[in-house]
Amino acid sequence: MHSKEQKIQEFSRLLDIMDALREKCPWNAAQTYETLRPLTEQEVYELSDAVLKADSKATCKELGDLFYHLVFYARIAQERGEFDVADSIHSICEKMIFRHAHVFAPDGSVLENAGETTAKQIADTWELVKAKEKDGNRHVMDGIPEAMPAVLKAISLQEKARGCGFDWEEKEQVWDKVHEELGEVEEACAQNDPDHMLEEFGDLLFATINAARLYGIDPEAALHSTCRKFRRRFTYLEDNTLKKGIRLTDLTLAQMDEIWDEGKAKGL
Repeated sequence: MHSKEQKIQEFSRLLDIMDALREKCPWNAAQTYETLRPLTEQEVYELSDAVLKADSKATCKELGDLFYHLVFYARIAQERGEFDVADSIHSICEKMIFRHAHVFAPDGSVLENAGETTAKQIADTWELVKAKEKDGNRHVMDGIPEAMPAVLKAISLQEKARGCGFDWEEKEQVWDKVHEELGEVEEACAQNDPDHMLEEFGDLLFATINAARLYGIDPEAALHSTCRKFRRRFTYLEDNTLKKGIRLTDLTLAQMDEIWDEGKAKGL
């Protein structure tokens, strides 16, 4: 691994490259916050994909791509006279020192008794500590973007509530809520009320995500895994029907299930 000096040297090199690209490359010079945003979202998903695949080489690459984007935003802000990358780094350093009073003194020095606080004690008061920050959000949930994908948003909402002590005392208690919501979904479907069904399916999904969180399972990763599995098995079904000139509509559901189970038995 590299020394701290080597890490600083590489970060300095990235800043120099960004300066040159912004000044000499027409494409880079034309970019704005608005044009970068969708590209950054793609980079975040690519990083997430690499992490889910446990691909360290790809994770290293995607982190580099994301670093580039972060430096890009800071360079644009610098040109606009708003702030520069040093301001952003200073901001996160100050925030982490403030939020980790069990590790740092106000001046940033490490406390002698650092490490004695338990992870549960930190988690149970995390959002309350954040609420005391200068220029922080007025409400606990304010920092969650409305545009965030629903599964990730649900996790964030639940984690923030947990950080204020609003959570089940025992994880097993969540199952009563899941079963309750399932019953309400069935009831809404029996009534054939679209608005009611929409609400109750949302409640059921939220409760299921909560259960996964309480049992230490990342629901986003779990759903990704199931989607990949469904894709593999449906591709097997295609290979044994459509690619052989057999239309799926000519098969009964039982016949399709038989091919599906065959792929399942092969570990797909």
